[in-house]
Amino acid sequence: MNNYKFKLQTLALCLVIFVSLTVAVNAQTVDELRQKVAVLVEANKFLEALPMLEKLAATDPNDANIQFYLGFAYLNKATVITKTDEGKLFRIKSRETFLKARLLGKQSLLLDSLIESISPDGVKKGQFSYNAEAENLMSEAESFFAQGKMDEALAKYQKALTLDPKIYYAALFSGDVYTQKVKYDLAEIWYQKAIAINPYVETAYRYSATPLMKQGKTEQARDRYIEAFITNPYDRLALSGIVQWGEATNTDLGHPSLKIPKTSTGEDGKEKTTINLSLEDDGSVAWIGYTATRLEWKERKFKATFPKELTYRHTLQEESEALRSVISTAKALKGKKTKLSQELETLINLDSDGLLEAYILLAIPDDGIAEDHFSYLKSNREKLRQYVLKYVIGGGK
Repeated sequence: MNNYKFKLQTLALCLVIFVSLTVAVNAQTVDELRQKVAVLVEANKFLEALPMLEKLAATDPNDANIQFYLGFAYLNKATVITKTDEGKLFRIKSRETFLKARLLGKQSLLLDSLIESISPDGVKKGQFSYNAEAENLMSEAESFFAQGKMDEALAKYQKALTLDPKIYYAALFSGDVYTQKVKYDLAEIWYQKAIAINPYVETAYRYSATPLMKQGKTEQARDRYIEAFITNPYDRLALSGIVQWGEATNTDLGHPSLKIPKTSTGEDGKEKTTINLSLEDDGSVAWIGYTATRLEWKERKFKATFPKELTYRHTLQEESEALRSVISTAKALKGKKTKLSQELETLINLDSDGLLEAYILLAIPDDGIAEDHFSYLKSNREKLRQYVLKYVIGGGK
């Protein structure tokens, strides 16, 4: 969580700036300021953007996204300050600003991780904990674990957890110790404690599947691998767990194969979308609606739906609406001498099952859609789970 360079890179990929123009200030000035900030943040120049972000936050203190970027700027300021007391003050300001962003409705896994990474009193956090004694115990435990001294490691992990009950990895690694000691029932208890500490980290789900596999409890292990995957589907390790389960159980895995129209930019700089139309009367003409809906979102609807966002991004809402336009047309064509293609039937079934959004997030995400995963996960974990069980297990059939 202290790897701020990684967070900067992550933040740049999913950059979206919001600014409200509803207060009594000169709209032209605010718009110019907003554009300058967008350029600086995209270039990771948060320190340079800091005074402008403060002005924008003063313009509209209820803008969650400006608060989010302002908190990030304060955090970067804290990292370059050499005086301990000043660094603490900026970390406190950063955390308070992040909390305000969340209170105002900002939802993101990155935001939650940033809040967790900063101590309320501004004390710089160690690798595992704000608590210096707990941090030292974790370091000692890691050393014992590396030496194969499992009992000593376990004692240190559990003592650290009593000092700081929020150390996810103290619970997780306690589970690992018991797995090494072939005490699988106890390992399960500690993996579940880690999950309870933070259900939005995939690791404990994945690790807890290992002892289940060793006991031949493949269905229970499958469920854990699914939880890991849906918690962080864009992480290679989370994906590897369910893939390994498929290989071990000779189970085919795969998403439904749908030929979604692809958009590319030509040499003239104009976007071109390719639609696969069949000569057969299979309903493929319905895909024209997909392109029309996407174009409407880019030209008008995105700005109307997200008026505070500076730049367009491909959203889960846009993609689901575009696919439902195809579904609507396909349903109208069905039965009028038209036998729908298998992919259109699959698309209709996904929607009927209430799993279209889950398919989009897990099977066909891009950087823009991926930003919507965390908020969807928090309210719809069961739908993501059901999508994997019904459509991915068995090879996407």
